Amino acid sequence: MKVSVRDLTKIFPARGRKKGEDVVAAGHVSFEIDDGELIGLLGPSGCGKSTILNLLCGLLEPTEGRIFFGEEDVTDLPAEQRGVGMVFQNYALYPHLTVMQNIMFPLQNFKGDKKLSREEIKRRTDEAARLVQIDGLMDRKPAELSGGQQQRVAIARALVKMPRILLMDEPLSNLDARLRLQTREEIRRIQRETGITTVFVTHDQEEAMSISDRIIVMQSGVVHQIGKPQEVYDSPANLFVAKFLGNPQINTFRGAVRGGKVYVGEDCILPADGIPDGEVIVGVRPEGLIPAPDGALGCRLRGVEVMGRDISVLAENDASEAATVRSIVSAENIAMLGGGNVRFDIKPGKAFVFAADTGLRLDGRRTDG
Repeated sequence: MKVSVRDLTKIFPARGRKKGEDVVAAGHVSFEIDDGELIGLLGPSGCGKSTILNLLCGLLEPTEGRIFFGEEDVTDLPAEQRGVGMVFQNYALYPHLTVMQNIMFPLQNFKGDKKLSREEIKRRTDEAARLVQIDGLMDRKPAELSGGQQQRVAIARALVKMPRILLMDEPLSNLDARLRLQTREEIRRIQRETGITTVFVTHDQEEAMSISDRIIVMQSGVVHQIGKPQEVYDSPANLFVAKFLGNPQINTFRGAVRGGKVYVGEDCILPADGIPDGEVIVGVRPEGLIPAPDGALGCRLRGVEVMGRDISVLAENDASEAATVRSIVSAENIAMLGGGNVRFDIKPGKAFVFAADTGLRLDGRRTDG
């Protein structure tokens, strides 16, 4: 099922005696999701991603804009008529019911011509349980399950209705690191097997990038960039996107463009074709700083963190916006890191130039769609 969001806006009015400004949780948001696509809706807490999800499922009414499922305008349809499956952060299972009863609960509430026979309810419940690999736990209660198993029950309950759209609101945030990795792999497998159009909301950029066909990066109710995860990482639209994607975070430096070249302090580090002279912010991914005796950028060496296959080089630079400049390099390069100073070559494609005032990308092309 294709999903189209057109100029969607949600404003929460100020309340209380001392009224402040209205809160724009989503401001003129537009995007399209292809049939069978898994979209990661990504951004920091308070960016509006859960608001978008609640607008899609009908729990909130938009202030402006329209929502289409295929060619059908569902903006004014109540939630129960949209054919949406919802998976919540806290699982929302009924503690007094077994796994089987939790999964079949939505089917037992079908009325009229949608009402199902007992045999059909049982068949679809068993099928959903097998899909998420919990068919051996059907007689257990939620308290007898691990967090990952409870999340699978919640997914099965959402899928058993055969929804047109599957919406997932930070479904992995209550799991430990190892279980999060396993469960996100399972979510991707299930989504591919079912082919259901899915919106996955998270603030974890690694999570979103690992399973999504495309990501939508939001901040303060505004969409900043849409694209395939690797393309957005390699070609961020602005400084916010560049900083939000990547672990460790991108290194940023106060710089200047002079005579067609980018300078950080007195070091000329990049060409600046087509960029006018003036102050800029230079971003360099940690993997884009390569130690080299005659490298373009000079720093003061602070230390080295050994991470096994790679090492993290910690340095300082007076123009850096952060206290630490971090480089991720192969452990084979540790021999060249003696002494109190270190120089870095800048790897092509891993450095970006942004406007100092607006944060907009000034160099190269970017993805957006």
